[in-house]
Amino acid sequence: MSALEEIGWQHHFVETNRIRLHCVTQGEGELVVLLHGFPEFWYSWRYQIPALARHFKVVVPDLRGYNDSDKPASGYDLDTLSADIRGLIESLGYVKAHIVGHDWGGAIAWHLAQKFPQYLNRLAILNAPHPQRFLQELASNVDQLRRSWYVFAFQIPGLPEWVIQQNLKDWVKNLFRQTAVRQAAFTTDETNIYQQALEKPGVLAAALNYYRQMLAPQHWFSHWGQPPVPVTVPTLVLWGEEDSFLSHKLTEGLEHLISAPFKLKLVPNCGHWIQQEAPQTVNRELLDFLRQS
Repeated sequence: MSALEEIGWQHHFVETNRIRLHCVTQGEGELVVLLHGFPEFWYSWRYQIPALARHFKVVVPDLRGYNDSDKPASGYDLDTLSADIRGLIESLGYVKAHIVGHDWGGAIAWHLAQKFPQYLNRLAILNAPHPQRFLQELASNVDQLRRSWYVFAFQIPGLPEWVIQQNLKDWVKNLFRQTAVRQAAFTTDETNIYQQALEKPGVLAAALNYYRQMLAPQHWFSHWGQPPVPVTVPTLVLWGEEDSFLSHKLTEGLEHLISAPFKLKLVPNCGHWIQQEAPQTVNRELLDFLRQS
């Protein structure tokens, strides 16, 4: 059995917001949607799908632009990405879902909770800063600015795609292995799977468009100086303490952004790729949180 096959997993395409998202699904019951980050795809949740599917219907999309989902030229802003997931919930015949997001998937999850709280039961965030808080830290925190150098490098049209493609195998291997604390999470087989997903036409440009939209002037100015809309659903934040991309400061003061039950759990000896580096801890915490009545 290959690393991409698992008994009980099913692959579907779901129409939402005028695009098709490829999804992996397993289980029955309340809906749990798992949202991956950069530069991943549904596979980053391989350890969570079977564990959660014992209690829930688990649906894991490839986000817009990634792997086997549609790759339109536009729509990589948080409003559109959130509408993709809202439409996914509706297309699956559900009124609400538990939303779990890591990295960019976490940014979408935060935004969804602010914009469309009526679609959420519970919110779980894994190593993903609150989007408005992240922009503020980029503007004021030298440590975060240093960690986020790549965000600015990605703004150059066309060049980052070309540079990464010239050396994709090493780029993928280095990105995961050199920034993971628990490097055994990323074998050669695993990094090859990510490489194959990123080699598909249009994926790299789409993935980088998330960052380009984030720093687009209209996005920056539309949110600057405005108080964040408080999150009104129960929220869990899991954070690998040794994240090389995201400053520890981004976890401070989150309780002021959430007017609902809130738990922050820091996971020691763990980097950015938390659900792959510490899958048992993440599975236990998610099950405890999502199964609360």
